[in-house]
Amino acid sequence: MNQENLVKLIELAGQKGITIGSCESFTAGLFCAALASVPGASAVLKGGMVTYCNEIKATLAHINPVLLKQKGAVSPEVCAEMALNARVLLDVDYGVSFTGNAGPSGQDGVPVGLFYLGLCKPDQTITYQCFSSQPRNLLREEAVDLMVEKLLQAIENDGQLAFSSKS
Repeated sequence: MNQENLVKLIELAGQKGITIGSCESFTAGLFCAALASVPGASAVLKGGMVTYCNEIKATLAHINPVLLKQKGAVSPEVCAEMALNARVLLDVDYGVSFTGNAGPSGQDGVPVGLFYLGLCKPDQTITYQCFSSQPRNLLREEAVDLMVEKLLQAIENDGQLAFSSKS
């Protein structure tokens, strides 16, 4: 993972008094662990929820079970709700979310390598559709690195979120 960007994120968010929380599925807490590896993270990272299965997404993160059934866990709609609920439930400035299929095989019509990142601030939620052919754990690290980049961009631009996807 890009340690330089992690340090930059913690320093910048700390300087601006910004807090971050997460709702993670396929990254299984890797985002929180990465941020927590940086000294000073406690001023920025308030916490995270690991919601690896749909039952926990519904009960812990308050994801609408009907939405989960209709759209599937790996969808922009569920990803957006995960980010929003992370922001609200954890009472943070930025809620982030990760949902995807890291393999080893496709599931429910979702190909291996497809993932979504969600980023929510008080007045805006955006999702990014991504695809990577990286092996399982490198894919998870790539997702965390991409989210760190998105957060840095948003914070550097005073909260303006960029509407773009990375393939």
